[in-house]
Amino acid sequence: MVFAARPSQDTRDAGFSLLELMVVVVILSILALVIVPRVIDRPDQARAARAQSDIAAISSAIKLYRLDNFRYPTTEQGLAALVNKPTTDPVPKNWATGGYMERLPIDPWGQPYQYLLPGVHGEFDVFSYGADGVSGGSDANADIGSWGPS
Repeated sequence: MVFAARPSQDTRDAGFSLLELMVVVVILSILALVIVPRVIDRPDQARAARAQSDIAAISSAIKLYRLDNFRYPTTEQGLAALVNKPTTDPVPKNWATGGYMERLPIDPWGQPYQYLLPGVHGEFDVFSYGADGVSGGSDANADIGSWGPS
């Protein structure tokens, strides 16, 4: 039997040249410059979206409370009236067994949601002071409430 000799591979075709690697690095750098700024601000947007979702859930529970008891919880009773039956006047007579929420959520910045009756923006206001924890602000520090972002 006769075996044919394998042709030897040209060493120039064995890998990437320095120029090819540099082109790839430049392309990846350009992509990073375009994509990273768009991804960086997403955590603040996600926190604001979660706060809006929590506020919508709390507002729904407050409305259910009103359907059962013909009035909203007072500012003094606060949002705790949705989890535990209030003991201060006016004591609700038809408070739902098990409450209106399993637990009260805290805002994405670790603070409790605020409740005001009567509200400044509606019949009642449920809101978060945002990232800075104080009234007012802009961007991540903006107040988020049942009336929408300010």
